[in-house]
Amino acid sequence: MIDIIQDFWALILTFVGGLIWLVRLEARGLANEREIRRLWAQRREDMDVAKEHRDQQNAMLTEIRADVKRLLVGKE
Repeated sequence: MIDIIQDFWALILTFVGGLIWLVRLEARGLANEREIRRLWAQRREDMDVAKEHRDQQNAMLTEIRADVKRLLVGKE
C-alpha cells in the first residue's frame, strides 16, 4: 500500500486537488444562481414601483390637462 502511494503520490494529489476545485466551482455556481434570482426579484419589484409612479404621473397629467382645458374654455 505504501509503495502504491509513493509511486502515485503526484497523481493522487492531482486528483484530490481537482476534486476540491470542482467542489468550489459548484459552490460558486450555486451562489451565482442565488444572486441572479435575487436580482431578477429586485428588478421585478423595481419595475412594479416604476409602473406605479408612471400611473400616478399620468393621472396627474390628465387632471392638469382637464384643468387647462377648463381654463381655456372659460376665457373664450
